[in-house]
Amino acid sequence: MNKTKTYFLRFAVLFAVLCFCFILNLSLGSVTISFTDTLKAIFGFTIDNPAFEYIIFNYRFPKAITAILVGSGLALSGLLMQTLFRNPLAGPFVLGISSGASLGAAILIMGASILSSFLSLALINDISLAIASSLGSFLVLFLVIGVSAKIRDTMALLIIGLMFGSITAAIVSVLSYFTDAEKLQQYIYWTFGSLGNLSWQQLGILSITIITGIVLSILSIKPLNGYLLGENYARSLGVDIKKSRLLIILAAGILAGSVTAFAGPIAFIGLAVPHLTKQIFNTTDHRVLVPAVLIYGSIILLICDIVAQLPGMASVLPINAITSIIGAPVVIWLLVRKRKMVF
Repeated sequence: MNKTKTYFLRFAVLFAVLCFCFILNLSLGSVTISFTDTLKAIFGFTIDNPAFEYIIFNYRFPKAITAILVGSGLALSGLLMQTLFRNPLAGPFVLGISSGASLGAAILIMGASILSSFLSLALINDISLAIASSLGSFLVLFLVIGVSAKIRDTMALLIIGLMFGSITAAIVSVLSYFTDAEKLQQYIYWTFGSLGNLSWQQLGILSITIITGIVLSILSIKPLNGYLLGENYARSLGVDIKKSRLLIILAAGILAGSVTAFAGPIAFIGLAVPHLTKQIFNTTDHRVLVPAVLIYGSIILLICDIVAQLPGMASVLPINAITSIIGAPVVIWLLVRKRKMVF
């Protein structure tokens, strides 16, 4: 069997697993809904309990779509960063863009403590948090793009991105020191990450930004393959290093920034999914990896969301904790079994 048929078969299996996980995510929760009723509701058939239909379409369906968008966006952003910097430890947070989103949220939440309680309640809600986080992430993104236009050394850009992250983290620490306990608790709760707080309108905005990042990533596939052997090799292929680097940074920034703005800083997915995909597909060709990480990221975050609220649980565990608890051992096992990292 040639590689094309092998890849086609693997993608078919992955898509089937994704569909299964999506339906399972809609079925399980504090109220368990049978697979049959879930499928009937999805395809527009009448089910015996109308409350199930309400639960599926008003609570679980938006949450499952959010998991797919967030998982795919973080996984693709991590792949872009690891390839650009040729660093297996790089991820969506490496340029400080997600830290910028956290800073925006911190300024809104903890900065509001110096205002009156009425203004504080009026300002802090899901929409204002998303706006503040977006402004913070894109502010850092524009700073990184501005710096990258003047610096040729990619590793220097990586260090500068890490410094941006350190600066924003320091500002958040100062705000945390001066804020009251209630606002600090609210900010910490935001850092846990959440997939269930998005309205359909917010979900539409997130979809547009994720699709934009995916399109920019697809346009960067040739430069990404060139970067695997270094900038000199990419240049010999006719790749414009300066423009391609800006395009890759913009794509990764849009993906990571929008996800953090709407779902909070969710860890592990962007770092581990690219490695998991490379191990399973045994390739570094981004024509294969880009669609593969999109599907793998979606599947893993859907599974993590299922675990975060297993049947019978009245409360939802922090998605940030679940992604690391489930995912990290899997990646460690894969790397130990392979004894080398495909990169």
